Amino acid sequence: MEPPDLSYLFFDGMLLMSTGMQFVLGFSGILLLLILSGLISGSEVAYFSLTANDYEEVEALESKASKIVLALKEFPRRLLATILITNNFINIAIVLISEWLLGQLLPESLFTGWAESLTDSWPMLDFISPQKWATGIKFSITVIGVTFLLVLFGEVAPKVYARYNKLRLALAMARPLHFLLGIFRPFSFLLVNGAAVVERRLVNHSQDAAAASQQDIDEAIDLTVSHDDDGEEGGLQDVDILKRIVQFANVTVRQIMRSRVDVVAVEQGINYHELLAVIREHGYSRIPVFSEDFDKVQGLLYVKDLLGHRQEEETFDWQKLVREEVLYVPENKKISDLLKDFQQQKMHMAIVVDEYGGTEGIVTLEDVLEEVIGDIQDEFDEDDNLIYEQIDDLNYVFDGKTLLNDVCRVLSLPTNTFDEEKGDAESLAGLLLEILGQFPEPEREVECGKYRFKVMSLSKRRIEEILITLPEEEEEKEKG
Repeated sequence: MEPPDLSYLFFDGMLLMSTGMQFVLGFSGILLLLILSGLISGSEVAYFSLTANDYEEVEALESKASKIVLALKEFPRRLLATILITNNFINIAIVLISEWLLGQLLPESLFTGWAESLTDSWPMLDFISPQKWATGIKFSITVIGVTFLLVLFGEVAPKVYARYNKLRLALAMARPLHFLLGIFRPFSFLLVNGAAVVERRLVNHSQDAAAASQQDIDEAIDLTVSHDDDGEEGGLQDVDILKRIVQFANVTVRQIMRSRVDVVAVEQGINYHELLAVIREHGYSRIPVFSEDFDKVQGLLYVKDLLGHRQEEETFDWQKLVREEVLYVPENKKISDLLKDFQQQKMHMAIVVDEYGGTEGIVTLEDVLEEVIGDIQDEFDEDDNLIYEQIDDLNYVFDGKTLLNDVCRVLSLPTNTFDEEKGDAESLAGLLLEILGQFPEPEREVECGKYRFKVMSLSKRRIEEILITLPEEEEEKEKG
């Protein structure tokens, strides 16, 4: 009697071991990819929530990882593109492995049986074959399961962790991200440049839409208010105020501030009698006090604090009356937000600074209010301090340093009249320099749309006076 052939047991055992190893590798692969997905997603939150203080702390570490973090800071778009591309590749890999594992664990016949039971119980569903229903059920289970895993372990949990451990995670992921930046450089280059093209189109479209919307609102105000008041002076004032209210949220501090060359400030080293002479000459109630130069403002001197010290000697220590609470605001801050700051801080003056911390000028609560109600003249203001002189209905002479916002307000023009030509300029002289690209000669005439400018006088350093001539249609509009 021949012994039984047990070789099939050996092959079946090998097959089971191979299948089991495949399952182990599959589940291990999904686990590893989920960890990588979580690290990449957390890196996005970590890097893009680092503050200036965090970067100072990173710089102080002087490690290789810290240097990479500082280098990645210079390429935020490429970094974001690399993170998104990497995450997409990982997520796709998770979906493919999950679908394969599901197919191995649950045979196709099981899904077909479920589909047949479904169509038997609900005859109205038999318009789709059981095979297609089986494919749909399998796909739904895969999508729901994978989505749950990705959202919980690949997005939510790591991003919550990154929010509270951003610096630690940023340093830990510095080298891997730097490596991925090189690997996916061609893909990130295409993504960043493609996004830039779309962004420019969207920005231009939104700006055009905003300009059209602003023009529509202005026309609606003109039709509503001026017709109701039959062209009376009060009605025209209402029109101007309503238009300014609409434009109020779009005006920046730079457009209304007083530049540093026109600011009356005192050096903290002058004696008391010199200080009093400055106060008598200019008559301001608040005066900035600086050390060495205007970039080092030490505080504000309130003139009312000197009322009890009028008879003091010139050696009087007036510096002890300087209030060190100073409100600093960036030049691109919206004046609607500045007004809230004034209300919360209970202050009437702020020092305007540029991106480097240098002093650009000052802005006051009165400057903000004038953007709505027009020029405010009190009993101490003199007529010779006006910013313009009207020659006739079409010709006005302005100081070159007059802000474009003030020019438009005086001439009853929309504040965006010169937006296309002004570039970064905010003053009338700056507008001419932007158009010409150089200092003009005296009596030089410049065309700007429908308006004509003529340089009346200038010094070696600035354009002092400019004549603006309005088109005749402006006069007809005013008369109408």
